[in-house]
Amino acid sequence: MFSRISTVVFYVLCACTILAAAIPGGKPPPTTTTSPPPPVTTTVTVTAPGSTTTIPASSCSTGDLQCCDSTETAGSVAGAALLSLIGVVVQDVSVLLGVACSPITVIGVGGSTCSAQAVCCQDNSHGGLVSIGCVPVTL
Repeated sequence: MFSRISTVVFYVLCACTILAAAIPGGKPPPTTTTSPPPPVTTTVTVTAPGSTTTIPASSCSTGDLQCCDSTETAGSVAGAALLSLIGVVVQDVSVLLGVACSPITVIGVGGSTCSAQAVCCQDNSHGGLVSIGCVPVTL
C-alpha cells in the first residue's frame, strides 16, 4: 500500500516540476509592441527668383555652383516624389530642383565644365540627390 502512495506522490512531484519549468514565474512574459518612430519631415523655405532666367556663373550669390543631371520644379510629379523621399516640404511649388548634382569647381580652371545642367542652388545639403532653389547659369 505504501508503494502505491509513494508512486502517486512521485508522479505528482514530477508533474509539478514539469509545469513549473514550462511556466517560469508562474505567468507568461508580457508582450511588448513597439511602433516605429514617425518619419521626420523638414520644411524648407526658398525664395524663388522672379523668373527662371539663366544668369552668368559669376553672379551666383545664393549658393554653390552645381552640375545636375536634370532639373525639375517642386510641383512636378518627379520633383514631388524626390522631395517626399528625403522628407522635405517646400512652400513654393515653382521652386526649381536640381537632380543628381555634383559641385562645379573653380571657374576658369581646366575641368570646370558641365555636360548637363549648370545651376546655382540655395540648398545643397541633401547629398547630391536633390538641390533646392536652383537658378540655371551659363559657364
